[in-house]
Amino acid sequence: MTHRTSPAARICPNCDGFATVAITTGSRDQHGHLPTLTIACRACNGQGTVPARRVQEGARA
Repeated sequence: MTHRTSPAARICPNCDGFATVAITTGSRDQHGHLPTLTIACRACNGQGTVPARRVQEGARA
């Protein structure tokens, strides 16, 4: 008996799957290190995927 496959995860259209990025601040601290900020995508909450839309009966395309 075959198993049902789940649909492929949809990639977030806002971040194209790159959910977390590191951004440099542009300046160096007193030790010479370049500080970075880790920022997560707001649309997918840092997951890189969005849930598939469910088609409602009678809904227009």
